[in-house]
Amino acid sequence: MPENHAVLLEDYLSFCKQDGNRSGTIKRKRKFCGDFLIFLMALGCNDIRDINSTQICKACLMFHNKDAWAVIRMFLKYLYKKNVIEYDYSTIVPHYTRPFMVPSTYSEDEILRFENAIDQSSKIGIRDYAMLLLATRLGMRSGDIAGLTFDEIDFEGNSIHIVQEKTLQPQELPLLPEIKDALMNYIENARPTDNDECRIFLRQNAPYQGITTSAIRFATTRYFRKAGIDISDKKHGLHTFRSSLASSMVNNQVPYDVVRKVLGHTDPNAIKHYAKVDIERLREYAIAVPAPSGVFEAFLNGGRSYAGL
Repeated sequence: MPENHAVLLEDYLSFCKQDGNRSGTIKRKRKFCGDFLIFLMALGCNDIRDINSTQICKACLMFHNKDAWAVIRMFLKYLYKKNVIEYDYSTIVPHYTRPFMVPSTYSEDEILRFENAIDQSSKIGIRDYAMLLLATRLGMRSGDIAGLTFDEIDFEGNSIHIVQEKTLQPQELPLLPEIKDALMNYIENARPTDNDECRIFLRQNAPYQGITTSAIRFATTRYFRKAGIDISDKKHGLHTFRSSLASSMVNNQVPYDVVRKVLGHTDPNAIKHYAKVDIERLREYAIAVPAPSGVFEAFLNGGRSYAGL
Protein backbone atom coordinates (compact mmCIF):
# COMPACT_ATOMS: atom_id res chain seq x y z
CA MET A 1 0.00 0.00 0.00
CA PRO A 2 1.41 3.46 -0.90
CA GLU A 3 2.54 5.58 2.02
CA ASN A 4 -0.13 8.24 1.38
CA HIS A 5 -2.86 5.59 1.64
CA ALA A 6 -1.31 4.04 4.74
CA VAL A 7 -1.16 7.43 6.46
CA LEU A 8 -4.81 8.14 5.65
CA LEU A 9 -5.84 4.75 7.01
CA GLU A 10 -3.93 5.24 10.26
CA ASP A 11 -5.42 8.72 10.68
CA TYR A 12 -8.90 7.28 10.25
CA LEU A 13 -8.28 4.45 12.70
CA SER A 14 -6.92 6.94 15.25
CA PHE A 15 -10.11 8.96 14.84
CA CYS A 16 -12.16 5.80 15.41
CA LYS A 17 -10.22 4.97 18.59
CA GLN A 18 -10.83 8.47 19.92
CA ASP A 19 -14.50 8.02 19.06
CA GLY A 20 -14.68 5.03 21.39
CA ASN A 21 -14.31 2.11 18.97
CA ARG A 22 -12.97 -1.02 20.65
CA SER A 23 -9.96 -3.03 19.52
CA GLY A 24 -12.08 -5.64 17.72
CA THR A 25 -13.90 -2.95 15.76
CA ILE A 26 -10.62 -1.21 14.89
CA LYS A 27 -9.17 -4.49 13.63
CA ARG A 28 -12.25 -5.05 11.47
CA LYS A 29 -12.12 -1.53 10.03
CA ARG A 30 -8.39 -1.86 9.29
CA LYS A 31 -9.06 -5.02 7.30
CA PHE A 32 -12.02 -3.68 5.29
CA CYS A 33 -10.60 -0.21 4.62
CA GLY A 34 -7.18 -1.65 3.75
CA ASP A 35 -8.75 -4.05 1.26
CA PHE A 36 -10.81 -1.19 -0.17
CA LEU A 37 -7.67 0.89 -0.84
CA ILE A 38 -5.95 -2.12 -2.43
CA PHE A 39 -8.98 -2.74 -4.66
CA LEU A 40 -8.90 0.91 -5.75
CA MET A 41 -5.25 0.58 -6.72
CA ALA A 42 -6.08 -2.49 -8.80
CA LEU A 43 -8.69 -0.35 -10.56
CA GLY A 44 -6.12 2.33 -11.39
CA CYS A 45 -6.62 4.73 -8.49
CA ASN A 46 -3.20 5.35 -6.96
CA ASP A 47 -4.20 8.57 -5.27
CA ILE A 48 -7.39 8.61 -3.18
CA ARG A 49 -7.94 12.27 -4.14
CA ASP A 50 -8.59 11.15 -7.73
CA ILE A 51 -11.24 8.63 -6.80
CA ASN A 52 -14.45 8.44 -8.84
CA SER A 53 -17.86 6.84 -8.43
CA THR A 54 -17.18 4.06 -10.93
CA GLN A 55 -14.09 2.91 -9.05
CA ILE A 56 -15.95 3.02 -5.74
CA CYS A 57 -18.82 0.86 -7.02
CA LYS A 58 -16.47 -1.66 -8.61
CA ALA A 59 -14.32 -1.84 -5.46
CA CYS A 60 -17.39 -2.48 -3.31
CA LEU A 61 -18.45 -5.33 -5.55
CA MET A 62 -15.03 -6.95 -5.09
CA PHE A 63 -15.82 -7.69 -1.42
CA HIS A 64 -17.04 -11.20 -0.63
CA ASN A 65 -18.18 -10.04 2.82
CA LYS A 66 -20.85 -7.42 2.21
CA ASP A 67 -20.60 -6.26 5.84
CA ALA A 68 -17.63 -4.24 4.55
CA TRP A 69 -19.95 -1.83 2.74
CA ALA A 70 -21.08 -0.12 5.95
CA VAL A 71 -17.44 0.35 6.99
CA ILE A 72 -16.48 1.78 3.60
CA ARG A 73 -19.42 4.16 3.80
CA MET A 74 -18.12 5.60 7.08
CA PHE A 75 -14.56 5.76 5.74
CA LEU A 76 -15.64 7.79 2.70
CA LYS A 77 -17.71 10.09 4.90
CA TYR A 78 -14.61 10.71 7.02
CA LEU A 79 -12.46 11.45 3.96
CA TYR A 80 -15.03 13.94 2.69
CA LYS A 81 -15.30 15.75 6.03
CA LYS A 82 -11.49 15.98 6.18
CA ASN A 83 -11.46 17.50 2.65
CA VAL A 84 -9.38 14.61 1.32
CA ILE A 85 -11.93 13.93 -1.41
CA GLU A 86 -14.09 16.50 -3.17
CA TYR A 87 -17.46 14.74 -3.00
CA ASP A 88 -19.34 12.75 -0.39
CA TYR A 89 -19.21 9.38 -2.11
CA SER A 90 -20.60 7.60 0.94
CA THR A 91 -24.08 8.00 -0.52
CA ILE A 92 -23.35 5.69 -3.47
CA VAL A 93 -22.04 2.77 -1.44
CA PRO A 94 -24.64 -0.05 -1.62
CA HIS A 95 -26.62 -1.00 1.46
CA TYR A 96 -26.64 -4.59 2.59
CA THR A 97 -29.19 -6.24 4.84
CA ARG A 98 -28.33 -9.58 6.31
CA PRO A 99 -30.78 -12.41 5.60
CA PHE A 100 -33.45 -12.91 8.26
CA MET A 101 -32.19 -15.52 10.70
CA VAL A 102 -34.21 -17.02 13.53
CA PRO A 103 -31.83 -17.43 16.50
CA SER A 104 -30.91 -20.98 17.45
CA THR A 105 -32.58 -21.97 20.70
CA TYR A 106 -32.83 -25.04 22.88
CA SER A 107 -35.73 -26.15 25.08
CA GLU A 108 -35.62 -26.06 28.87
CA ASP A 109 -35.41 -29.86 28.86
CA GLU A 110 -32.38 -29.76 26.54
CA ILE A 111 -30.70 -27.13 28.73
CA LEU A 112 -31.18 -29.36 31.79
CA ARG A 113 -29.77 -32.33 29.90
CA PHE A 114 -26.78 -30.20 28.97
CA GLU A 115 -26.18 -29.22 32.60
CA ASN A 116 -26.61 -32.81 33.82
CA ALA A 117 -24.07 -34.03 31.28
CA ILE A 118 -21.29 -32.26 33.17
CA ASP A 119 -19.51 -34.80 35.38
CA GLN A 120 -18.95 -33.09 38.73
CA SER A 121 -16.90 -35.94 40.15
CA SER A 122 -13.75 -34.31 38.69
CA LYS A 123 -12.27 -30.90 39.41
CA ILE A 124 -12.59 -29.89 35.76
CA GLY A 125 -16.25 -30.91 35.84
CA ILE A 126 -16.86 -28.87 39.00
CA ARG A 127 -15.29 -25.84 37.32
CA ASP A 128 -17.16 -26.32 34.06
CA TYR A 129 -20.49 -26.74 35.84
CA ALA A 130 -20.09 -23.48 37.76
CA MET A 131 -18.79 -21.71 34.68
CA LEU A 132 -21.51 -22.85 32.29
CA LEU A 133 -24.34 -22.38 34.79
CA LEU A 134 -23.66 -18.64 34.48
CA ALA A 135 -24.48 -18.97 30.79
CA THR A 136 -27.49 -21.30 30.97
CA ARG A 137 -29.22 -19.56 33.89
CA LEU A 138 -28.14 -15.92 33.45
CA GLY A 139 -27.22 -15.68 29.77
CA MET A 140 -23.74 -14.32 30.47
CA ARG A 141 -21.37 -13.99 27.52
CA SER A 142 -18.18 -16.05 27.32
CA GLY A 143 -15.95 -12.99 27.70
CA ASP A 144 -17.74 -11.91 30.87
CA ILE A 145 -17.51 -15.42 32.32
CA ALA A 146 -13.82 -15.76 31.53
CA GLY A 147 -13.09 -12.35 33.01
CA LEU A 148 -15.24 -12.73 36.16
CA THR A 149 -13.33 -11.75 39.31
CA PHE A 150 -13.93 -12.20 43.02
CA ASP A 151 -14.57 -8.47 43.43
CA GLU A 152 -17.54 -8.72 41.06
CA ILE A 153 -19.43 -11.25 43.18
CA ASP A 154 -21.26 -10.27 46.34
CA PHE A 155 -21.80 -13.59 48.10
CA GLU A 156 -23.52 -11.96 51.06
CA GLY A 157 -25.82 -9.78 48.95
CA ASN A 158 -26.39 -12.58 46.40
CA SER A 159 -25.60 -10.46 43.37
CA ILE A 160 -23.09 -10.18 40.54
CA HIS A 161 -21.85 -6.78 39.35
CA ILE A 162 -19.90 -6.65 36.10
CA VAL A 163 -18.99 -4.25 33.33
CA GLN A 164 -19.87 -6.10 30.14
CA GLU A 165 -16.88 -6.75 27.91
CA LYS A 166 -18.87 -6.23 24.70
CA THR A 167 -20.74 -3.03 25.55
CA LEU A 168 -18.69 -1.62 28.46
CA GLN A 169 -22.02 -1.11 30.23
CA PRO A 170 -22.51 -2.07 33.90
CA GLN A 171 -24.84 -4.96 34.64
CA GLU A 172 -26.22 -6.39 37.86
CA LEU A 173 -27.35 -10.01 37.96
CA PRO A 174 -28.84 -12.13 40.73
CA LEU A 175 -26.57 -14.73 42.31
CA LEU A 176 -29.07 -17.57 42.08
CA PRO A 177 -28.83 -20.24 44.84
CA GLU A 178 -27.78 -22.98 42.42
CA ILE A 179 -25.08 -20.74 40.92
CA LYS A 180 -23.85 -19.69 44.37
CA ASP A 181 -23.58 -23.33 45.47
CA ALA A 182 -21.72 -24.27 42.28
CA LEU A 183 -19.29 -21.37 42.66
CA MET A 184 -18.59 -22.16 46.31
CA ASN A 185 -18.03 -25.81 45.47
CA TYR A 186 -15.52 -24.85 42.79
CA ILE A 187 -13.71 -22.27 44.92
CA GLU A 188 -13.45 -24.52 47.98
CA ASN A 189 -12.89 -27.91 46.35
CA ALA A 190 -11.57 -27.58 42.80
CA ARG A 191 -9.93 -24.21 42.15
CA PRO A 192 -6.09 -24.27 42.18
CA THR A 193 -4.84 -22.55 45.31
CA ASP A 194 -1.21 -21.92 44.36
CA ASN A 195 -1.83 -18.70 42.41
CA ASP A 196 -2.54 -15.02 42.86
CA GLU A 197 -5.00 -14.75 39.96
CA CYS A 198 -8.00 -12.51 40.68
CA ARG A 199 -10.11 -14.17 38.02
CA ILE A 200 -12.30 -16.95 39.35
CA PHE A 201 -12.10 -19.57 36.61
CA LEU A 202 -8.61 -20.94 35.99
CA ARG A 203 -6.83 -23.56 33.95
CA GLN A 204 -6.74 -26.77 35.93
CA ASN A 205 -3.08 -27.40 35.11
CA ALA A 206 -0.07 -25.15 35.66
CA PRO A 207 0.42 -22.38 34.81
CA TYR A 208 -2.82 -21.52 36.60
CA GLN A 209 -3.95 -18.73 34.34
CA GLY A 210 -7.46 -17.51 33.68
CA ILE A 211 -9.64 -19.65 31.45
CA THR A 212 -9.99 -18.47 27.85
CA THR A 213 -13.16 -17.94 25.84
CA SER A 214 -12.03 -20.57 23.36
CA ALA A 215 -11.80 -23.11 26.20
CA ILE A 216 -15.35 -22.22 27.24
CA ARG A 217 -16.59 -22.69 23.68
CA PHE A 218 -14.81 -26.04 23.42
CA ALA A 219 -16.38 -27.22 26.69
CA THR A 220 -19.82 -26.10 25.52
CA THR A 221 -19.61 -28.18 22.35
CA ARG A 222 -18.28 -31.19 24.27
CA TYR A 223 -21.19 -31.23 26.75
CA PHE A 224 -23.79 -30.71 24.02
CA ARG A 225 -22.51 -33.86 22.35
CA LYS A 226 -22.19 -35.75 25.62
CA ALA A 227 -25.82 -34.94 26.43
CA GLY A 228 -26.91 -36.39 23.09
CA ILE A 229 -28.60 -33.16 22.03
CA ASP A 230 -29.19 -32.75 18.30
CA ILE A 231 -27.03 -29.81 17.21
CA SER A 232 -27.13 -30.55 13.49
CA ASP A 233 -28.00 -27.43 11.45
CA LYS A 234 -28.10 -25.40 14.68
CA LYS A 235 -25.60 -23.11 16.32
CA HIS A 236 -24.30 -24.61 19.54
CA GLY A 237 -21.98 -22.02 21.00
CA LEU A 238 -22.38 -20.30 24.35
CA HIS A 239 -24.43 -17.51 22.77
CA THR A 240 -27.29 -19.93 22.08
CA PHE A 241 -27.98 -19.94 25.83
CA ARG A 242 -28.75 -16.21 25.62
CA SER A 243 -31.23 -16.83 22.82
CA SER A 244 -32.70 -19.81 24.67
CA LEU A 245 -33.09 -17.78 27.85
CA ALA A 246 -34.77 -14.99 25.90
CA SER A 247 -37.06 -17.51 24.20
CA SER A 248 -38.04 -19.06 27.53
CA MET A 249 -38.80 -15.68 29.10
CA VAL A 250 -40.84 -14.21 26.25
CA ASN A 251 -42.82 -17.43 25.87
CA ASN A 252 -43.61 -17.15 29.57
CA GLN A 253 -45.03 -13.66 28.98
CA VAL A 254 -42.07 -11.79 30.46
CA PRO A 255 -42.13 -8.27 28.94
CA TYR A 256 -39.58 -7.66 26.21
CA ASP A 257 -38.06 -4.73 28.07
CA VAL A 258 -37.39 -6.93 31.09
CA VAL A 259 -35.72 -9.51 28.83
CA ARG A 260 -33.58 -6.78 27.33
CA LYS A 261 -32.38 -5.62 30.73
CA VAL A 262 -31.74 -9.14 32.03
CA LEU A 263 -29.43 -9.81 29.07
CA GLY A 264 -27.68 -6.48 29.50
CA HIS A 265 -28.78 -4.68 26.34
CA THR A 266 -28.95 -0.89 26.46
CA ASP A 267 -30.54 -0.41 23.03
CA PRO A 268 -34.36 -0.38 23.28
CA ASN A 269 -34.51 -1.75 19.72
CA ALA A 270 -32.88 -4.96 20.95
CA ILE A 271 -36.35 -6.24 21.85
CA LYS A 272 -37.02 -6.66 18.12
CA HIS A 273 -34.45 -9.45 18.14
CA TYR A 274 -36.37 -11.35 20.81
CA ALA A 275 -39.61 -11.13 18.86
CA LYS A 276 -38.04 -13.61 16.42
CA VAL A 277 -38.07 -16.33 19.07
CA ASP A 278 -41.52 -15.53 20.47
CA ILE A 279 -43.13 -18.42 18.64
CA GLU A 280 -46.28 -18.66 20.76
CA ARG A 281 -47.20 -15.00 20.32
CA LEU A 282 -46.39 -15.12 16.63
CA ARG A 283 -48.89 -17.95 16.27
CA GLU A 284 -51.62 -15.63 17.57
CA TYR A 285 -51.18 -13.43 14.51
CA ALA A 286 -50.98 -16.20 11.93
CA ILE A 287 -53.52 -15.86 9.12
CA ALA A 288 -55.60 -18.94 8.43
CA VAL A 289 -54.99 -20.53 5.05
CA PRO A 290 -58.13 -19.96 2.89
CA ALA A 291 -59.95 -23.00 1.57
CA PRO A 292 -59.11 -23.74 -2.08
CA SER A 293 -61.73 -22.82 -4.66
CA GLY A 294 -62.31 -22.53 -8.39
CA VAL A 295 -59.64 -23.73 -10.77
CA PHE A 296 -57.11 -24.28 -7.96
CA GLU A 297 -59.55 -26.57 -6.13
CA ALA A 298 -60.16 -28.51 -9.35
CA PHE A 299 -56.43 -28.83 -9.87
CA LEU A 300 -55.94 -30.19 -6.33
CA ASN A 301 -58.69 -32.73 -6.97
CA GLY A 302 -56.89 -34.08 -10.02
CA GLY A 303 -58.23 -31.78 -12.69
CA ARG A 304 -55.97 -31.09 -15.66
CA SER A 305 -57.62 -27.97 -17.04
CA TYR A 306 -55.71 -24.73 -16.48
CA ALA A 307 -58.30 -22.52 -18.12
CA GLY A 308 -58.79 -19.34 -16.21
CA LEU A 309 -55.37 -19.36 -14.57
